[in-house]
Amino acid sequence: MAASTRPAGKADVSQASALRAPLPPTQTPRATEQALRPEVNQAHIRFVGLGKTYPGQTHAALQGIDLNIRRGEIFGIIGRSGAGKSSLLRTINRLEQPSQGRVLIDQVDIAPFDEERLVALRRRIGMIFQHFNLMSAKTVWQNVELPLKVAGIAKPERQRKVRELLELVGLAEKHHVYPAQLSGGQKQRVGIARALVHDPEILLCDEATSALDPETTAAILELLRAINQRLGLTVVLITHEMAVIRDICQRVVVLERGEVVEQGEVWQVFGAPRHTVTQTLLAPLQTRLPAALQASLRPQPGNRDAAVVLKLTLVGEPDLSALFADLGGQVRLLQGGVETIGEHALGQLVLAVRGSPLDSHQLELRARRWAANVEVLGHVD
Repeated sequence: MAASTRPAGKADVSQASALRAPLPPTQTPRATEQALRPEVNQAHIRFVGLGKTYPGQTHAALQGIDLNIRRGEIFGIIGRSGAGKSSLLRTINRLEQPSQGRVLIDQVDIAPFDEERLVALRRRIGMIFQHFNLMSAKTVWQNVELPLKVAGIAKPERQRKVRELLELVGLAEKHHVYPAQLSGGQKQRVGIARALVHDPEILLCDEATSALDPETTAAILELLRAINQRLGLTVVLITHEMAVIRDICQRVVVLERGEVVEQGEVWQVFGAPRHTVTQTLLAPLQTRLPAALQASLRPQPGNRDAAVVLKLTLVGEPDLSALFADLGGQVRLLQGGVETIGEHALGQLVLAVRGSPLDSHQLELRARRWAANVEVLGHVD
């Protein structure tokens, strides 16, 4: 089969049109360039009272969003299906127009931008997608090159840029290959290269790893981290997987029914989730209790010698001997583990405290002196 002689299908035509729309061959005005390059210490992206209601819907997709995203950070947006993640992400490049509030990029309100200024904005914002959106009748090289051709970039500069980006994403040897011959991870690497052709300052990732297996997901996240560090991009990603947030993000916001229910440093949110939605999203990452221990737990002590079972989340390097002494009685470690999130060690311990002069409520309060989060799981005889 000679793929190179195959005409582009309808999907290819629609994708090409979508690429042309935001990237006409016009030069960015100097005033717009300067307006989009403020001081580094300012918030890169800011949402102020943001709301979005779609026609025919009574419930707002977004409401009352107040949020700052720092320059150069990797920021995560997470929530269950229908929480408003994609709607929020797409207001950054104005693929969605807010119904209320403002979106500011480098302190500039993007709502009044005319077509020319919107072109300049979108050239500074790259975007990658869950389903890659590659054109099947074009090679890897041609997929990456197309936005540059549409923008009227000269051929020598196009060739230099495409070669550089394919090296960056590890696909230099696949430049002649068609998407059908690529793995899912390789397709996403093409999508990442294409998103970087205009040297953006912001990279939006719309469920970029949801269609990938765990091993490939880890490789793509490592690539995004390397790009963030090498190019200094602000990366904003949406996902429904807390593991992705844990592995790459510095800060996170949790959405539910279009509202912010929790936000903060990732290690803090993981260590002490406050909202029930956050706790639910984190549940798949929690270490399960051994079946025998789970079966033996009772809500109330069966006798005076019953042990209180506590689950503690610890941050950093607490003095465990002092913690155990503070709880009193005999302390046994039933389960434990430590992981590193960013630069922070986060540990979980399940303890059985027997013979303490303190009851379960008092033990919980005492343990909170040392732990970011404490849960009384029950009692065992």
